[in-house]
Amino acid sequence: MTVLSERLTAQLLAGAPAHDAVAVAQRLLAIQGQDPRGARLAIRARSEGVDAAEIDRELTERRSLLITWLNRGTLHLVASEDYAWLHALTTPPLRTSSATRLAQEGIGPDPARRAVKLIERRLADEGPLTREALGERLQTAGVPTAGQALVHLLYRAAIDGLIVRGPMIGRRHAYALVADWLPRSRPVPRDRALAELARRYLEGHGPANDRDLARWAGLPLRDARAGLQAIASELHQRPDGLVDLVRRPPAATLPPPRLLGNFEPLLLGWASRAEILGDHEARVVTGGMFRGFALVRGRCVGGWRLAGKDLLIEPSGGLGPAHAAALERDAQALRRFLGLA
Repeated sequence: MTVLSERLTAQLLAGAPAHDAVAVAQRLLAIQGQDPRGARLAIRARSEGVDAAEIDRELTERRSLLITWLNRGTLHLVASEDYAWLHALTTPPLRTSSATRLAQEGIGPDPARRAVKLIERRLADEGPLTREALGERLQTAGVPTAGQALVHLLYRAAIDGLIVRGPMIGRRHAYALVADWLPRSRPVPRDRALAELARRYLEGHGPANDRDLARWAGLPLRDARAGLQAIASELHQRPDGLVDLVRRPPAATLPPPRLLGNFEPLLLGWASRAEILGDHEARVVTGGMFRGFALVRGRCVGGWRLAGKDLLIEPSGGLGPAHAAALERDAQALRRFLGLA
């Protein structure tokens, strides 16, 4: 089997799907989450019998999933049980850039600390609040929220370990206090956390190398290498220079055609995405935006978009009738998943 087949299997895009949203988050460890629909579609593509409402229940009622700033300073959806150690490992490098961005918004260290304390008090007194509601509370207290100030204050409170995006309030994702929303957990020593990071990354992304891991996690290469070295007895060193878990099940055959969403994890897990996107990269990736695309035989064949309740598939070249029909069936399934059908 090719590296592509192996990675598609690790990603739950080939082979047996997961049966619930939490299992997908546990396999991938962290799913980029700044686009709520994209994160939900990542779960859809890797599971069976899960709809968007079920994901909202995991976020709101079961508290088994959450979204917060982690790897690379980007919002990620994770299983709640993985939050504490992953937060402790990936957020320390983010504090300097956070202070810089707040200063650019005219908020110095002391005003930033006061604003974060106010966010903490409001959530403690009122329970989960949306970004808009928190912005109103801060404005009333005289805290500047114009431009990107509010986002960076929430970012600071999140990387300080005080808040996460927990429940849904209507269609809005609300912030909650970590202390109120999640059970207390014991700190994980850094060396054990690096080992767990390497192991869990490979479960959802293997085979890969140290640079792939470092880029995905947003950590220095030395940390990626330390994590891999800590689990060296669990690894298979391959002739192609990649490593994978010894206990990896065999790769499955390539998946049927399907539609993948914005910020799809398949494009974000390794240093290169050329094998998947080929000549389509400029169409799918613009700056920091990753658009939805159609996958056929493990490779991008074009994009898709929603126009109201209609889903338009826009292949870059000719598709055979069987593949075109399969994508149309998946389009109907995607619309049902989102409640548009």
